[in-house]
Amino acid sequence: MSFGVLDEQSFRLCCQLLLQQSEQLNDGWSWEAVKGSEEGYLKKTALRSVIIDSSTEWDLEGSDSDTHASCQETEKEQTAPASIDDAGDIKGDLEEDEDDEDDGVCAESSGSSQVLQYEYHILFSCSYSAPVLYFRATTLEGRSLSLEEVWSSVHPNFRLRLQWSPLNTITLQEHPLLGQPFFMLHPCRTEEFMSPVLQAAHHQHRPVNYVLSWLSVVAPLVGLEVPLNYCTLLRPAASPD
Repeated sequence: MSFGVLDEQSFRLCCQLLLQQSEQLNDGWSWEAVKGSEEGYLKKTALRSVIIDSSTEWDLEGSDSDTHASCQETEKEQTAPASIDDAGDIKGDLEEDEDDEDDGVCAESSGSSQVLQYEYHILFSCSYSAPVLYFRATTLEGRSLSLEEVWSSVHPNFRLRLQWSPLNTITLQEHPLLGQPFFMLHPCRTEEFMSPVLQAAHHQHRPVNYVLSWLSVVAPLVGLEVPLNYCTLLRPAASPD
Protein backbone atom coordinates (compact mmCIF):
# COMPACT_ATOMS: atom_id res chain seq x y z
CA MET A 1 0.00 0.00 0.00
CA SER A 2 1.24 3.47 -0.88
CA PHE A 3 0.29 6.01 1.78
CA GLY A 4 -0.32 9.68 1.07
CA VAL A 5 -1.82 9.32 -2.40
CA LEU A 6 -5.44 9.33 -3.51
CA ASP A 7 -7.42 8.02 -6.48
CA GLU A 8 -10.26 9.95 -8.09
CA GLN A 9 -13.03 7.63 -6.93
CA SER A 10 -11.87 7.92 -3.33
CA PHE A 11 -11.57 11.70 -3.74
CA ARG A 12 -15.23 11.89 -4.71
CA LEU A 13 -16.24 9.72 -1.75
CA CYS A 14 -14.30 11.98 0.62
CA CYS A 15 -15.98 15.01 -0.94
CA GLN A 16 -19.42 13.48 -0.44
CA LEU A 17 -18.68 12.91 3.25
CA LEU A 18 -17.32 16.44 3.63
CA LEU A 19 -20.44 17.87 1.97
CA GLN A 20 -22.68 15.93 4.37
CA GLN A 21 -20.79 17.38 7.32
CA SER A 22 -20.71 20.86 5.79
CA GLU A 23 -24.49 20.80 5.45
CA GLN A 24 -24.86 19.85 9.11
CA LEU A 25 -22.48 22.63 10.16
CA ASN A 26 -23.81 25.15 7.63
CA ASP A 27 -20.22 25.65 6.47
CA GLY A 28 -21.02 26.62 2.89
CA TRP A 29 -19.33 23.95 0.78
CA SER A 30 -21.08 22.82 -2.41
CA TRP A 31 -20.32 20.54 -5.32
CA GLU A 32 -20.05 22.26 -8.69
CA ALA A 33 -20.46 20.01 -11.73
CA VAL A 34 -18.84 21.04 -14.99
CA LYS A 35 -21.44 21.34 -17.75
CA GLY A 36 -21.08 18.65 -20.37
CA SER A 37 -18.61 16.69 -18.25
CA GLU A 38 -18.58 14.18 -15.40
CA GLU A 39 -15.95 16.26 -13.62
CA GLY A 40 -16.57 18.70 -10.78
CA TYR A 41 -15.10 20.35 -7.72
CA LEU A 42 -15.89 21.53 -4.20
CA LYS A 43 -16.58 25.25 -3.87
CA LYS A 44 -16.91 27.74 -1.02
CA THR A 45 -17.02 31.55 -0.93
CA ALA A 46 -16.23 33.68 2.11
CA LEU A 47 -15.62 37.29 3.08
CA ARG A 48 -12.36 38.00 4.94
CA SER A 49 -10.87 41.08 6.47
CA VAL A 50 -7.16 41.04 5.66
CA ILE A 51 -4.17 43.35 5.85
CA ILE A 52 -2.36 43.86 2.56
CA ASP A 53 1.25 44.47 3.57
CA SER A 54 2.61 46.50 0.68
CA SER A 55 6.00 46.83 2.38
CA THR A 56 6.73 43.10 1.98
CA GLU A 57 8.75 42.00 -1.03
CA TRP A 58 8.66 38.42 -2.27
CA ASP A 59 10.97 36.59 -4.63
CA LEU A 60 7.98 35.08 -6.36
CA GLU A 61 9.70 34.07 -9.57
CA GLY A 62 12.49 32.25 -7.77
CA SER A 63 10.14 30.54 -5.35
CA ASP A 64 7.92 29.32 -8.15
CA SER A 65 10.75 28.03 -10.34
CA ASP A 66 12.43 26.25 -7.45
CA THR A 67 9.15 24.56 -6.59
CA HIS A 68 8.50 23.31 -10.10
CA ALA A 69 12.09 22.17 -10.49
CA SER A 70 11.74 19.97 -7.41
CA CYS A 71 8.35 18.56 -8.44
CA GLN A 72 9.03 15.79 -10.91
CA GLU A 73 5.83 13.95 -11.75
CA THR A 74 5.91 10.24 -11.02
CA GLU A 75 3.41 7.45 -11.34
CA LYS A 76 1.90 6.66 -7.95
CA GLU A 77 0.00 3.63 -6.71
CA GLN A 78 -3.63 4.30 -5.86
CA THR A 79 -5.09 3.80 -2.42
CA ALA A 80 -8.46 4.40 -0.80
CA PRO A 81 -8.51 7.08 1.92
CA ALA A 82 -9.52 6.15 5.18
CA SER A 83 -9.76 11.81 9.68
CA ILE A 84 -8.81 14.98 10.85
CA ASP A 85 -7.26 13.80 14.14
CA ASP A 86 -3.62 13.64 13.03
CA ALA A 87 -3.77 16.62 10.70
CA GLY A 88 -3.97 18.90 13.70
CA ASP A 89 -0.65 17.50 14.91
CA ILE A 90 0.99 18.31 11.58
CA LYS A 91 -0.41 21.82 11.58
CA GLY A 92 0.76 22.25 15.16
CA ASP A 93 4.26 21.10 14.23
CA LEU A 94 4.38 23.63 11.42
CA GLU A 95 3.31 26.41 13.78
CA GLU A 96 5.83 25.33 16.44
CA ASP A 97 8.62 25.32 13.86
CA GLU A 98 7.48 28.75 12.75
CA ASP A 99 7.79 30.03 16.31
CA ASP A 100 11.28 28.52 16.69
CA GLU A 101 12.65 29.81 13.40
CA ASP A 102 10.94 33.18 13.09
CA ASP A 103 10.35 34.27 16.69
CA GLY A 104 9.70 37.99 16.67
CA VAL A 105 10.35 38.38 12.95
CA CYS A 106 6.74 38.74 11.85
CA ALA A 107 5.04 39.87 15.05
CA GLU A 108 3.52 42.86 13.32
CA SER A 109 2.80 43.91 9.76
CA SER A 110 2.08 47.28 8.27
CA GLY A 111 -0.50 47.81 5.60
CA SER A 112 -4.12 48.57 4.90
CA SER A 113 -7.03 46.46 6.11
CA GLN A 114 -9.49 45.41 3.40
CA VAL A 115 -12.57 43.20 3.18
CA LEU A 116 -12.08 40.71 0.36
CA GLN A 117 -14.21 38.00 -1.17
CA TYR A 118 -12.46 34.65 -1.50
CA GLU A 119 -13.63 31.79 -3.67
CA TYR A 120 -12.08 28.42 -2.83
CA HIS A 121 -12.15 25.34 -5.06
CA ILE A 122 -10.93 21.83 -4.26
CA LEU A 123 -10.05 19.75 -7.32
CA PHE A 124 -8.46 16.37 -7.86
CA SER A 125 -5.06 16.24 -9.54
CA CYS A 126 -4.43 13.06 -11.53
CA SER A 127 -0.76 14.02 -11.93
CA TYR A 128 -0.13 14.14 -8.18
CA SER A 129 -2.91 11.79 -7.00
CA ALA A 130 -3.93 14.43 -4.50
CA PRO A 131 -6.48 17.18 -3.88
CA VAL A 132 -5.47 20.71 -4.87
CA LEU A 133 -6.71 23.99 -3.41
CA TYR A 134 -7.42 26.70 -5.97
CA PHE A 135 -8.68 30.13 -4.95
CA ARG A 136 -9.16 33.69 -6.11
CA ALA A 137 -9.63 36.91 -4.18
CA THR A 138 -11.39 40.10 -5.20
CA THR A 139 -12.20 43.41 -3.56
CA LEU A 140 -15.84 44.27 -2.93
CA GLU A 141 -15.60 46.47 -6.03
CA GLY A 142 -14.68 43.42 -8.10
CA ARG A 143 -10.93 43.99 -8.63
CA SER A 144 -8.87 40.80 -8.61
CA LEU A 145 -5.82 40.69 -6.35
CA SER A 146 -2.39 40.28 -7.90
CA LEU A 147 -0.05 37.46 -6.89
CA GLU A 148 2.02 39.96 -4.90
CA GLU A 149 -1.07 41.14 -3.01
CA VAL A 150 -2.13 37.58 -2.25
CA TRP A 151 1.32 36.79 -0.84
CA SER A 152 1.20 40.00 1.19
CA SER A 153 -2.23 39.09 2.60
CA VAL A 154 -0.95 35.79 4.05
CA HIS A 155 -0.90 36.02 7.82
CA PRO A 156 2.60 36.95 9.12
CA ASN A 157 2.72 33.77 11.23
CA PHE A 158 2.61 31.68 8.04
CA ARG A 159 4.58 33.73 5.52
CA LEU A 160 8.13 32.41 5.83
CA ARG A 161 6.93 28.94 6.75
CA LEU A 162 4.77 28.83 3.64
CA GLN A 163 7.81 29.46 1.46
CA TRP A 164 9.93 26.69 3.01
CA SER A 165 7.46 24.10 4.29
CA PRO A 166 6.25 20.96 2.47
CA LEU A 167 3.15 23.00 1.59
CA ASN A 168 5.55 25.28 -0.25
CA THR A 169 4.25 27.98 -2.54
CA ILE A 170 1.32 29.90 -3.97
CA THR A 171 1.33 30.14 -7.76
CA LEU A 172 -0.95 31.66 -10.39
CA GLN A 173 -2.33 28.96 -12.68
CA GLU A 174 -5.13 28.38 -15.14
CA HIS A 175 -8.05 26.59 -13.50
CA PRO A 176 -8.03 23.15 -15.21
CA LEU A 177 -11.83 22.95 -15.42
CA LEU A 178 -12.81 26.59 -15.91
CA GLY A 179 -9.88 27.90 -17.94
CA GLN A 180 -9.69 31.03 -15.76
CA PRO A 181 -6.72 32.37 -13.75
CA PHE A 182 -6.71 31.12 -10.15
CA PHE A 183 -4.15 30.98 -7.38
CA MET A 184 -3.08 27.52 -6.29
CA LEU A 185 -1.27 25.91 -3.39
CA HIS A 186 1.20 23.70 -5.21
CA PRO A 187 0.49 19.98 -4.51
CA CYS A 188 3.87 18.45 -5.35
CA ARG A 189 4.71 17.51 -1.75
CA THR A 190 1.22 16.66 -0.49
CA GLU A 191 2.16 12.99 -0.20
CA GLU A 192 5.03 13.94 2.09
CA PHE A 193 2.87 15.46 4.82
CA MET A 194 -0.19 13.23 4.33
CA SER A 195 1.64 9.89 4.57
CA PRO A 196 2.11 10.08 8.38
CA VAL A 197 -1.60 10.85 8.82
CA LEU A 198 -2.71 7.83 6.82
CA GLN A 199 -0.09 5.52 8.27
CA ALA A 200 -1.11 6.37 11.85
CA ALA A 201 -4.79 5.89 11.04
CA HIS A 202 -4.07 2.58 9.33
CA HIS A 203 -2.12 1.22 12.30
CA GLN A 204 -4.80 2.40 14.75
CA HIS A 205 -7.68 1.18 12.57
CA ARG A 206 -9.23 4.65 12.48
CA PRO A 207 -11.27 6.06 9.58
CA VAL A 208 -9.75 9.06 7.82
CA ASN A 209 -11.34 11.47 5.39
CA TYR A 210 -8.27 12.30 3.32
CA VAL A 211 -9.71 15.52 1.89
CA LEU A 212 -10.80 16.83 5.28
CA SER A 213 -7.48 16.00 6.94
CA TRP A 214 -5.55 17.59 4.08
CA LEU A 215 -7.81 20.66 4.14
CA SER A 216 -7.32 21.19 7.88
CA VAL A 217 -3.58 21.53 7.21
CA VAL A 218 -3.54 23.73 4.10
CA ALA A 219 -6.62 25.90 4.67
CA PRO A 220 -5.20 28.20 7.40
CA LEU A 221 -2.38 29.23 5.07
CA VAL A 222 -4.89 31.04 2.85
CA GLY A 223 -7.29 32.16 5.57
CA LEU A 224 -9.86 29.40 5.10
CA GLU A 225 -11.40 28.22 8.37
CA VAL A 226 -12.13 24.54 9.02
CA PRO A 227 -14.38 24.26 12.11
CA LEU A 228 -13.25 21.76 14.73
CA ASN A 229 -16.80 20.39 14.76
CA TYR A 230 -15.88 18.46 11.62
CA CYS A 231 -13.82 16.20 13.86
CA THR A 232 -16.77 15.29 16.09
CA LEU A 233 -18.93 14.51 13.06
CA LEU A 234 -16.30 12.49 11.25
CA ARG A 235 -16.48 9.11 12.92
CA PRO A 236 -20.17 8.34 12.38
CA ALA A 237 -20.06 9.83 8.87
CA ALA A 238 -17.00 7.86 7.80
CA SER A 239 -17.84 4.58 9.53
CA PRO A 240 -17.70 1.66 7.08
CA ASP A 241 -20.73 0.19 8.79
